Amino acid sequence: MVHQLWRQFPRIQTKLAELQPYLLKAVNLNNQPIHHKVLQLLKASGKLLRPGFFYIFSEFGQPTDPAILRSGAASVELLHVATLIHDDVIDQSPVRRGVATVHTEFGQKNAIYAGDYLFTCYFTEVLKATSDPQNMHRHIDAMQLILNGELDQMSYNYSTHMTQADYFHEITGKTAELFRLSFEQGAILTNAPESIIKLGGQIGLRIGQAYQILDDILDYQGTTKKTKKPVLEDLQSGVYTLPLIFANQISKDLKPLLAKKQQLSSADIARVQQIVIDSGGVSKSYQVADRLTNEALDLINQLPDQQAKHDLKELTQLLLSREQ
Repeated sequence: MVHQLWRQFPRIQTKLAELQPYLLKAVNLNNQPIHHKVLQLLKASGKLLRPGFFYIFSEFGQPTDPAILRSGAASVELLHVATLIHDDVIDQSPVRRGVATVHTEFGQKNAIYAGDYLFTCYFTEVLKATSDPQNMHRHIDAMQLILNGELDQMSYNYSTHMTQADYFHEITGKTAELFRLSFEQGAILTNAPESIIKLGGQIGLRIGQAYQILDDILDYQGTTKKTKKPVLEDLQSGVYTLPLIFANQISKDLKPLLAKKQQLSSADIARVQQIVIDSGGVSKSYQVADRLTNEALDLINQLPDQQAKHDLKELTQLLLSREQ
């Protein structure tokens, strides 16, 4: 069932509803227990943001074979899910989208292979959508940026010297790049003008950055029920996000706690959480997310005046509001 977020956009909701069974057919692992686990993750499906943005932005181009667009939409979602499976191994996350992660049930090696297999499914859909060498290179470049972002995250683990610039370098690779790819592919596969493709990339980048910041804020003031994963999981894994980076620049009380690294107790974690909130780390992060959201909206205003523009503006405001 498609996430309720899309009820206000029935054209896109219909396309995403048709995409879901196609995604399940795109995966055909021989190992049946893991196959069913991956299908379970795909069925949980989250908000389907990347294919949703892909479909909206495709409307700025020319009428195109629905099968080509379906493969384009499927490719970005399969790439996203593949990175999630690998993320969960790196972060030792027990839950994703409300279900047990692949590595929790079947071990790290099998989870890595499952994620790798989804990469091949991603490229299968890319090849169905395009045969243009230049566009293929766009996918390769995007995948390299995404994987480099994940590797950079590991190099920053437990680093109390991490800066805001370091953080943006990391989230641009691991999160925002896939949003940018989704927007660009929606335009490229429908032969939209180059100006629209570039504008889409800029919009996607800012939406992706703001979305990741809001997700990182939820780690400090959300609940497991809301996030569908354990809260403060990043902190326990040594992943220091923007709220903590801001707080660490202000409060001297964090350094002795962070020095404990993996040895943080439950009381320590609760104390870090309170310091981050009290020192303004969360509020400052909201300010950055608001700035990026406004930049995205300003760019959206430059698009041709059609229904897709108004839907994109409304969706961005819904998605990046503080209530999400």
